[in-house]
Amino acid sequence: MTPTWAQLAYLVAAVCFILALKGLSSPKTARRGNLVGAFGAVLACAIVFFAEDLDNLMPILIAIVVGTVVGVVGARRVQMTQMPQLVALFNGVGGGAAALVALLELDELSRFAEAHIARFDMAATGFTILVGAVSFSGSLVTFAKLQELMTTRPVVFPGLPVAFGAALLASVGLSATLVFEPNLSWGIVLAFVGLALGVLLVLPVGGADVPIVISLLNAFTGLAVAAGGYVLGNAVLLVAGTLVGASGTLLTKLMATAMGRSLFNTLFGALKGGSTLGAGEASDRPVRSAGPQDIAILLGYANRVIVVPGYGLAVAQAQHTLRELVDVLGEKGIVVDYAIHPVAGRMPGHMNVLLAEAQVPYEQLKEMDEINGDFKHADVVLVVGANDVVNPAAKTTPGAPIYGMPILNADEAGQVIFMKRSMRPGFAGIENELLFDPKTTLLFGDAKDTMSKLLTAVKAL
Repeated sequence: MTPTWAQLAYLVAAVCFILALKGLSSPKTARRGNLVGAFGAVLACAIVFFAEDLDNLMPILIAIVVGTVVGVVGARRVQMTQMPQLVALFNGVGGGAAALVALLELDELSRFAEAHIARFDMAATGFTILVGAVSFSGSLVTFAKLQELMTTRPVVFPGLPVAFGAALLASVGLSATLVFEPNLSWGIVLAFVGLALGVLLVLPVGGADVPIVISLLNAFTGLAVAAGGYVLGNAVLLVAGTLVGASGTLLTKLMATAMGRSLFNTLFGALKGGSTLGAGEASDRPVRSAGPQDIAILLGYANRVIVVPGYGLAVAQAQHTLRELVDVLGEKGIVVDYAIHPVAGRMPGHMNVLLAEAQVPYEQLKEMDEINGDFKHADVVLVVGANDVVNPAAKTTPGAPIYGMPILNADEAGQVIFMKRSMRPGFAGIENELLFDPKTTLLFGDAKDTMSKLLTAVKAL
């Protein structure tokens, strides 16, 4: 029986998780929210050592030390461009851990006579094993896609729908069997079926839809943890898992809406011939380009400038130079804001985190709905490493992978400056007609190098 003081401490930890989630809803409070959540997690772990009689204490301590070292080293060394991959890995680890804990609990429960086992407990156990395994394997596939260890295109084969359906039916049947015949062997088989189901679920997803799947799998992990908390009778796991599951589900819905796609189409669109990735070939059509000095003149004599950051900015690590450029323009009396698309980068909030790292003032970060009406009043739009989020094909080309996705209205500005390394298409793999617009000027080169030259040229005006 958990002591009263421990239950109250667990309640404090649960409140910390709630406050953390609230803090993470805004860039201004995200850092504080993250610290509050970390404090709650440490508190919840520490309580266990004082409130429970632990077996195998030394292996537990060793595991904690190893996990801490791996987490700290990984978090410090990972590049900003690799943050989505890190999120996918951590999410997969959470789902896998929930499944393993459920299997251990199943082993304990199966030792009792069947009459003493609550059916709902067994249902929750089976749910945790299945969903945790799906989240683990699915997250590994998203990691491989983002890390380009495998193709980012949808992977389909003739028997995929049949294999997915068979795995889904098998998972339901095994879960039902587990409820009425608790047995570790059945649980292990269910876990393997879940692993296969996770792989089959993510393989057909490609291109720009991968961030949506990361969010969905995050929700799966939260639900698995919540069900595991019910099985273990642990209120902290139940609350934390429910929060992650609910917020992940809501985020998935919001992201799908931001992409102009239904969740069903995101997951299974490739199976009916659709695709979330285009051909991916660079165009040889003529475009207008210029050097840093010419671009500096366009920027230096503008009254209103909007910056659209994208994944290329993160790759080049040019966010600090960009912030300095914006500061210099501001000193010249030019109004500058950053337009943030919900799915810019490779995960939700990627650009917010990147620019926060460069100490960009929060009030300059404008979400798509807030700033889209201002583009027609902007003299210049500076697109840095973005592509799909300003591609007019989303509005004008039915059948395009991004058709229907709400975009930033950069095409409505007086002048558009595109900073690109090459003419290679964006993550969705399709041409951007905005590049060939008469009012668009391209500045080719590595974003950090060209941004530095552009900064020097603007200062010299």
